[in-house]
Amino acid sequence: MSSLAVVMRRAVLIVMLAAAGGAAWAWWRDRAESAVATDPPAWPPLEPTPSGDAASAHDAAAPADTPTASWVAADDEGACPLTHPVKAKESSGIYHVEDGRMYARTKADRCYATTDAAEHDGYRRSKT
Repeated sequence: MSSLAVVMRRAVLIVMLAAAGGAAWAWWRDRAESAVATDPPAWPPLEPTPSGDAASAHDAAAPADTPTASWVAADDEGACPLTHPVKAKESSGIYHVEDGRMYARTKADRCYATTDAAEHDGYRRSKT
């Protein structure tokens, strides 16, 4: 037998083994996928939202030692009154203090008397 014939036989054998392995893998994959449940996961029901003012319900449920979230709306230019110097932006969820770098540029949506009150409402302090 010539060396070319031996090489061809080995190549055909390798191709046949690869095809058999691929077919076995496809069969195993399809069998494993069919064993998986097709129903979507069942999520627990959501709790109903309280009727009425959600902010007052949230404040009523707060412990007595947490600060009350008292805020006032900023004026049309986004400035805060002297009694509530902490500026908060609703779109970013960030509050700015008077000595902060971006305080003068910030047009506030809400104004708080203290940083604790702003944090109680879910705002975080600006990084600079």
